[in-house]
Amino acid sequence: MDSYPTYATVNDVQSRMTRTMTEAEQTACENMLQDAAMIIDAYNVHAEHEKKALVSCRMVVRAMGDGTDAGIPIGASQGSMSALGYSQSWTMGSSGASGELYLGKLEKKLLGVGDRIGSRSPIEQSTGGDCKW
Repeated sequence: MDSYPTYATVNDVQSRMTRTMTEAEQTACENMLQDAAMIIDAYNVHAEHEKKALVSCRMVVRAMGDGTDAGIPIGASQGSMSALGYSQSWTMGSSGASGELYLGKLEKKLLGVGDRIGSRSPIEQSTGGDCKW
């Protein structure tokens, strides 16, 4: 894959984690930052750079884990453990994603694409909104 411009750096992501990334994780982080930039641009290429950087970091930290999860799968909304019965149970969040890059509600809002009511016609978009019926 060709290099895609990113909005954040590995150091930006590292500064938001409570653990130190290994060399292999740093390489994976670079790739995830490129993927995150593509996902972000698919939603709103015109969003502010600072917001794109924040969203990139949040996406990658969520996918990699920040070091505070204590064995809890990323994306889990509920969980339970037992001891001698060897039982574990996890409920995944509404996204169903574990270790995947995705935009949450807050990130979509930051990018200006969150829960909007209304509609847009392809004709209005192609004419700049000056469609006269």
